[in-house]
Amino acid sequence: MAKAPELINVSNEAALRDAGEEHLWIHASAHRALADEAQGKRILVEGDGCIVKDIEGHEFIDGLSGLWLVNVGHGRKEIADAMARQATTLAYASSISSTSVPAIQLATLLAEITPGDLNTVFFCSGGSEAVESALKIARQYHYLKGEPKRLKVIGRRGSYHGATHAAMSVSGLRAGNEPHGSPFMYGTMHVGPPHCYRCEYNHTYPGCDVYCVHAIEQLIEHENPKSVAAVIAEPISASNGVVVPPQEYLPRLREICDRHGVLLITDEVINGFGRTGKMFASEHWDLVGDIMTMAKGLSSGYAPIGAAICRPHVMEAFEGPNRLSHLLTFGGHAVSCAAALANIEIIQREKLVDNSAIMGARLLKQLEELESHAIVGEVSGLGLLCGVELVKDKETKEKFKGDGEELKFMTQRLQDKGLLTRAGNVISLAPPLCINKEQVDRIVEIVDETLTEAEQEFDLG
Repeated sequence: MAKAPELINVSNEAALRDAGEEHLWIHASAHRALADEAQGKRILVEGDGCIVKDIEGHEFIDGLSGLWLVNVGHGRKEIADAMARQATTLAYASSISSTSVPAIQLATLLAEITPGDLNTVFFCSGGSEAVESALKIARQYHYLKGEPKRLKVIGRRGSYHGATHAAMSVSGLRAGNEPHGSPFMYGTMHVGPPHCYRCEYNHTYPGCDVYCVHAIEQLIEHENPKSVAAVIAEPISASNGVVVPPQEYLPRLREICDRHGVLLITDEVINGFGRTGKMFASEHWDLVGDIMTMAKGLSSGYAPIGAAICRPHVMEAFEGPNRLSHLLTFGGHAVSCAAALANIEIIQREKLVDNSAIMGARLLKQLEELESHAIVGEVSGLGLLCGVELVKDKETKEKFKGDGEELKFMTQRLQDKGLLTRAGNVISLAPPLCINKEQVDRIVEIVDETLTEAEQEFDLG
């Protein structure tokens, strides 16, 4: 029998990096990503609030909250303590034969703080599973209600709902998923997003009368409403460039779904838990989805957890013998639920939703001033969910090549100046909700300096 290897000395940076290059496959990366400077992968070792430190001792403002999720910030001992207490009491209870106290407590709390009459929670391990679960619930709902032909799901081009099969299928990023993801789930269709800056329908708001939402109804009617199970939509699409829809869009989408008996799945995996200056982004439009998905900020990344929460009329289909044909081993994990409870308590006690609204308004106002740059097409956002869209030409709105030298240069310069974030054709900015004025100002300063250097380096504008 092989002997277990000695743990690598964490103070030996070279040994850690060599081991990582050999044995660790970083997600969405080529093999040996740590060895490739162009991929920009770092070994992070510490975090405190909005600041993270890598193994070389460099400090960065976490401009993306890890991956849109460390809402309460790094280094929260209260959450670690809550997890430890639960782990030493009861770490796991079977998701099908039993449950735990923190799972019941968390489900009850979520029923209280989510919009409208959302009331019953199905727990899982993350955002992709939450969407996968919501889609299963929607299809089974219609089957149990006597409409088994309602299988189709409508998503929006440019959206992202996860990396599992059904979640990837309803996402609107076909080009990136096609080589390895096809064939996609049967019955998934897509319409153009409410992206006024890049309207797929060549309309101009408000004269368009929000045509992009009418396109959803046209597709439902074309496909036969009796064949459509659900529409899935993020209130604000982070993957599509932080697209904040026109004010009328989501209320009209709710009316369309109701008119045709189609369930509306609101995807709040990124939007939720204070990110947009409300506890849930749906609240900006008084929107209540039939099913709402959540993850990320639910535990601020301290433990893997996600959920789909349903309204009473959805749950009516699953009364009596009509059980949900779906289970997940780690759904409602006791330690993860304890982490989420402690996380939400911090969000509420420290009024981080309010801070998100205040600091988000400060961030957006300063970013909008950067539209004077030759390569900034549009700045958008709500709360601490903002995006700076980059263009080669303001008139044509031509994008930079994703693998082009300009974007590589900007990504590296942002990091060199102490800001970790994604910098593709959109510089995404979503720092932890505990951010202060000085950190907001420094983020904008770094972005401003980087844009200026890129314009000079590549003779842009």
